Formats: sequence, C-alpha cells, structure tokens
Amino acid sequence: MRTLKGPGLFLAQFAGDAAPFNSWGAITRWAADCGYAGVQVPTLDARLIDLDKAAASKGYCDDWAGQARDNGVEVTEFSTHLQGQLVAVHPAYDTLFDAFAPEALRGRPAARTEWAVEQVKKTLTASRHLGLSAMASFSGALAWPYVYPWPQRPAGLIEEAFDELARRWRPILDHAEDCGVDIAYEIHPGEDLFDGDTYEMFLDRVGGHARACMLYDPSHYVLQALDYLDHLDIYGERIRMFHVKDAEFNPTGRKGVYGGYQSWVNRAGRFRSLGDGQIDFGAIFSKLAAMDFPGWAVVEWECCLKHPEDGAREGAAFVRDHIIRVTERAFDDFAAAGTDRAANRRILGLEGR
Repeated sequence: MRTLKGPGLFLAQFAGDAAPFNSWGAITRWAADCGYAGVQVPTLDARLIDLDKAAASKGYCDDWAGQARDNGVEVTEFSTHLQGQLVAVHPAYDTLFDAFAPEALRGRPAARTEWAVEQVKKTLTASRHLGLSAMASFSGALAWPYVYPWPQRPAGLIEEAFDELARRWRPILDHAEDCGVDIAYEIHPGEDLFDGDTYEMFLDRVGGHARACMLYDPSHYVLQALDYLDHLDIYGERIRMFHVKDAEFNPTGRKGVYGGYQSWVNRAGRFRSLGDGQIDFGAIFSKLAAMDFPGWAVVEWECCLKHPEDGAREGAAFVRDHIIRVTERAFDDFAAAGTDRAANRRILGLEGR
C-alpha cells in the first residue's frame, strides 16, 4: 500500500482575468496559500501555459514547473478535457462546442477535430517532458444524443459511433504509448464514455490499449445512481486519476436523474463543495489506499451554492483529513510467534507422519 499524494487542485474552475487567477505565478502562489501541494493544469488556458512551447521544449517545461515549485506546489497532471471533447462532436453540438476552439476554426468541424487531436498529442508530449505519468481528458461524443432509446435506435447506430470514436483515438493512444503517458478519460455524462459499459465498449475497440485508462470522479456516478464504490472494485487497475468532488441526489415526485431542465440549484442531482454532499469519502479513500493507488487526490471544485474560494480552502483541509497515511506493519505484529516452516509443520501436526 502507499499513501495518496495530495491535496491537489484542478485549476480549470479558478483561472480567470482577475488577480490572482490570471497568471501562472499568481495562481500557484494562491493555491499553495490555500493549502494545496499540487495543481492539475488545463492546457487550453493560455494564461497558465503556452502549450506550443511546452510541447516543443523540455527546458520551457522545466522552468515553468520550477516556478510552481518555488511557489509551493508541483504539477500533478495536465488536462485536455476541452480539447478531448472536440475530438468527437455530434453536429447537434457544433455551435456550442465551437466556443472551445480558436475563432478561425469555428464553423469548420473537420478542421476543429484535427486541431483538437494535435492539442491532445502536444499535451502528451509536454507530459513526457515533465515526467508525468498520466493526462486527463474527455472522450468526446458521437452517440450521446441517442442515450435514451426513443425513438428506437437504428440497428448498428451505437456500434458505428463507437467504431468511429475508437478510430479517432487510436493514433492518440499510440502517441501516448510513445510518450509513456496514460490517458485518463473522465467518465462523465455528455461523453460517449459515461459509465462502465461504455468505457468497456470503447476499450474493446481500441484493443484493450494499455494507455486507455480512467479518471475516477464519484460525483458523476452519484448523479447517475451508479454504485461508485463497486466501480472502484471493478476498474481499479485502470484508474489513474482521482477528482475529489462531492454531489447529492435527492429525487422527488417531480424530478429525478434528468433534472427537468432546471438550474443546478433546482435539480435533484447537484454538485456540492466537499463535505456538503452525500459521498462517502471515508470509504473511497480507504479503498484507494488498499488498492495501492499511485496518484493524487485532486479537488475539482464545483458547487451550486458555495463561493469557489471558500470551497477551495475548505477542500484542501478536507483532503488532508481524509488521506490515510498507510501503515508499514500489521497492527497485530506485537503478537507474532516468529515461526518458520519447521515450526509451522509441527503446529499442523505434520512432522513424523
């Protein structure tokens, strides 16, 4: 067993145009002041990193990460959630997801996909430069508009969508192998990889690729009424990242999983700051410690009620309090008999028979 690393903070929800969230130096000092030991970095945000330079130059990466260390935090992983989303976009979402791409690519879905693929590959290369072992991403989605089977889905529709998704990701996964970096897909509604079944459908189509791994975020399972603890037992060998995010699900006679098109405050399923939701993090941290999870406990703050800066500071303390410093010896070692094989055979009555 090993002790989880942390607390870390995903910076995507905090980067902005106002200080201290508008520059790499300022936001890393702020994160350290909140009590974090590491930060997970979205590579689409130019206020935090120049991805082209990071992919082209190990020296740039070393200097950039060194600035963070000087400010009291280390880089835990890179994220390509938004670029990964653009690897596969159903036309129904073209207009909405165009906002994630450079303006020159808007209205040009094929060019946008090509750009997104290169962005993910560049981030994998930058991860290698920093010696990082995993990168977070979304899978994108071609089949999501058909998640509910009405009208009846045409035979082969979902299979065709997953065949194409795998075709687009296979070269990226092979580049990940060349870089020695796992891709940790966040299992998330809105993506074609939104639960265990869909992840397995994708994994089968990429030939069980060793780099096609998972980011575990229990909040997305609570909102689907999926067993988030059993999920750890099933997929533990594939889980490379952990987002510590809380949620609650309170269905009523009016609303359930689908939320009734209501705002986040008025939905049955809501994201909450750590400790304010329903997730049993004591059980999760215990399972991760027992399964020898090698990564970081990274806070992803999302809450429909609480101010983000309060959630961030509380989140750092919450994770520190939940990380289990694993024992180096069994609790009953004091009573060990100190036997050897010969003694064991005597105890079992096997000598002289």
